[in-house]
Order: sequence, then structure tokens, then C-alpha cells
Amino acid sequence: MIATGFVAPLLLMGGSADGGMPPRFDADLDAAPLYQPMGTLALSPRFAPSFPDLQQNSASPADQAGPVASQQNDIVITGRSGPVAIDPFAPVNEASFKVTQAVDQAITRPVAMAYEKGIPSPIRSGLRNFFLNLHEIDVFLNFIAQVKIGKAAETAGRFVINTTVGVAGLFDIAKRKPFHLPRRRNSLANTLGFYGVGPGPFFFLPLIGPTTLRDLIGNSVDGLVVPTLLGKPFTKPIYTIPSSLIRSLDHRAENDTTLTVQQNDANPYAASRADYLTRRQREIDHLRGRDRHPAPAAPTAASAPTAASAPSVSVVPPPPIPAPAPAPAGAPI
Repeated sequence: MIATGFVAPLLLMGGSADGGMPPRFDADLDAAPLYQPMGTLALSPRFAPSFPDLQQNSASPADQAGPVASQQNDIVITGRSGPVAIDPFAPVNEASFKVTQAVDQAITRPVAMAYEKGIPSPIRSGLRNFFLNLHEIDVFLNFIAQVKIGKAAETAGRFVINTTVGVAGLFDIAKRKPFHLPRRRNSLANTLGFYGVGPGPFFFLPLIGPTTLRDLIGNSVDGLVVPTLLGKPFTKPIYTIPSSLIRSLDHRAENDTTLTVQQNDANPYAASRADYLTRRQREIDHLRGRDRHPAPAAPTAASAPTAASAPSVSVVPPPPIPAPAPAPAGAPI
């Protein structure tokens, strides 16, 4: 029954396995770069700058030596051929991505949009707050594990206030005056990343969405916390099935704009992967206090190489040599 409560929402979302959070298509990219250079490229000397004063002296030896000597002057750029380093199962993942997108467009998205239009916003917001309030238990435990006692205390305060004054978490009273306690995300996967555990290989699971080995393990454990600590009714199908359905539809509806942008990208799979990995890395960098400067923009699918593509090379010509200033009148030549 516990497994049902963890997996069912993901099956309907066609989205992220990221701790039950919305499938927004930030993984330790420092340890495993997203992209690796591929292929071999030779730049011919014809791309080298041409200087008229040196043409005669530089051309004659090459002409005398023939094409072999010319080839020795080539600039050769080599790189390892193969799939993206963090995505060793790219062909399987891309096939899974296509199946998931087909199901999403045929079933998941229409039902989620009907849920959004048919259920009043205050009710949807209250249900969302209820489930997020339960997740505060996971957040609290992971802040303790990261020795962030201040944030753990604030999270515990949020849970107590919203569970009591907020009517079992239906209203987020803690973020308002006079408390001003913001909701924060955290998970076991974040704790592992905080202590230096790399993301491992990237997966796009059928009907579930993007994840990594680290996130998959961490989120599976997170899914057991509430049922284990609170027991009934959180272990019964009467709770797990409706809650899974509601969370799945709500997450899909809330992220419709993001998913539509990704689906319209030149390479939707690469866009989904880049968005997930970048977002997960930013979350972990934030925990480490490394987000004081804006993070670089994630590579777009159109500009990022894939497993079958080679890097593009643009040749920028050198600035022209300025002409010598004319000699002043009467000066010796």
C-alpha cells in the first residue's frame, strides 16, 4: 500500500519523480558534465589570417613541400565520441520520453485541464496545502540531517501552525503575518547531494518522468516517511489512491505552461533533461550556499549537442591590421 501511494501519482503525472513535486522539465553537474565533445574536426590553414606582407614568404615553402606539409599545419580538434556523460541510456530514455508524451497528450493533460477548470481554485489550493503540510515532516528531518537547525526549527513551526490554526494544513497561515515562515523544499536526495553524492545516471522513466539514480533512491525513502511515522489512514488505499490522483492532476495542471514550452522546443527530450538537471543542481547549490551569483543559463536543446551530433565551430577573423599613418610633409622617406 505504501508503494501505491508513492508510485501512483507519478504514473498519472507523466512527469517528474522529484519527491512528488511538479514535473518541471535543478544533479551534480560539477561531477558529471551534461555534455561531452564528440567527433574530430580539422581546421584548414585557409581559415588562418592572411597578411599580404607575409604571403610570399609563407606560401612558397608549402608550395614546394606539397600537400603533405600543408596537412601538417592543420589544427586538429579531437574528442571522445559517445553519449552524454550523465545520460548513458539516452536511446532508451528518449523512447520512454516519446511514450510518456503521447500518453500525456492523449489522457493526462486533458484530465488535468478539466480538473483545473472544474474545481474552484480555493479548493485546489487547500488540497495542495494539505499534502505539502504533510511533506514538512520530510523537510524537517532533512534539515536536521544537514545540520541546518534554524531552518529545521522554522519548518517545525510551520507544521505546528498550519496543522492547528491552518485546519490540518488546508490554509498556509505560517507564511503570513506575524509568522513569516516561508515554505522550503528539501528531501533525502538533496541531503545526499549536500554531502557530495553525485546524481548518477539520468533516467526518464516511462509514465513517470525525469530523475537520476540519487533522486530515485532518495525520493523512494521520502515516500515512506509519512506512512511509517503517522500510520493509518496514510497506509490505506482509501487515502493513497485519492491523494495520488489529486496530486498528479494538480501538478500537471500547475506546470502546463512549462511543459508546453518544452514540447515546442527543437529537441523536447534534451530540453526536459536540461531543465530537470539544472533545477536540481540549483537546489543543492542553494543548500551549500553557492547561489550568490546568478546561475548560468541552461543549454537549450537547439544549441546543446546530443549523442549523435558534433560540436559546431565558428571561426572569428582577426581584426584588420591598421594601415601605417602617412609621413608628415617634408619628412625623409
